[in-house]
Amino acid sequence: MSGVPDLGPVPQRIAVDAEQVRRLVAEQFPRLAGLAVEPVADGGWDNWTFRLGPDRLVRLPSAAEYAQAVDKEHRWLPVLASRLPLPVPTPLARGGPGAGYPFPWSIYQWLDGEPARVERIADPVRFALDLAEFLAALRGIEAAGGPQPGLHNWFRGGTLRTYEQEVRRALATLDGRVDTGPARDIWASALDARWDGVDRWFHGDVAAGNLLLDGGQLAAVIDFGTCGVGDPACDLAVAWTLLSADGRQAFRKRLPVDEAMWARGRGWALWKTLATCASSVDDPERADEFVSARRILGEIVSGGA
Repeated sequence: MSGVPDLGPVPQRIAVDAEQVRRLVAEQFPRLAGLAVEPVADGGWDNWTFRLGPDRLVRLPSAAEYAQAVDKEHRWLPVLASRLPLPVPTPLARGGPGAGYPFPWSIYQWLDGEPARVERIADPVRFALDLAEFLAALRGIEAAGGPQPGLHNWFRGGTLRTYEQEVRRALATLDGRVDTGPARDIWASALDARWDGVDRWFHGDVAAGNLLLDGGQLAAVIDFGTCGVGDPACDLAVAWTLLSADGRQAFRKRLPVDEAMWARGRGWALWKTLATCASSVDDPERADEFVSARRILGEIVSGGA
């Protein structure tokens, strides 16, 4: 489709192990040599994540496309961190290729917490309000000069039409297996909902794994690899993918958002959920993932407000 950016092929990820990380650290940061290196469970897809000693972590992009975010994070995270109400990752050092690893990489301050899960959240409405406060503060930071949507963040903050063909393929795959009629209507409404054109900061991947809890309360927000400036509607997808119905209402009221932005946010949630449903529908090894995605699809269809 004319005017829609090309996302290119699926990134080819490379593997990284703890011994390779030890060599990288020893070669480039000798004063840190000897610190324990342990892989972080569920450390993400775009990066391999390892704990380095008691208070640091190492993040290594898993593909060349993801490596584009390294310089962005080092440039902008210190600027954003001082203006946000919750801790975010603090870059301590930037590494380069070595020890058989081909990309730039980073050392960050370790942030304590466990990834958000519905059953771990102590108060769903309080959690939703705290998250809304964080996103409101992020949107309020001066956007001039910030990174525009591009391959560095898979065009988060840009038009949903970037993903139109993927959504159409997913809907075709799911026809007869789920009720795709309401999803088609929601997607059409999202595409028609106009953005005011005012650039605002967004995180780009406000998802359970990037929201850390301490004692059931929101304690930190991590992984800014998809951040940028543009349309922040992509950050609203979490309203359907993680928040309760009451939390979703409180979240919407606190930000606040107009009808058009809410519709686009619902479209972002729908795109990701349909893609997950379609890719896991016939895979017995991903049956749990399909069930979860189908449940979220039900939230998106029924939970407009």
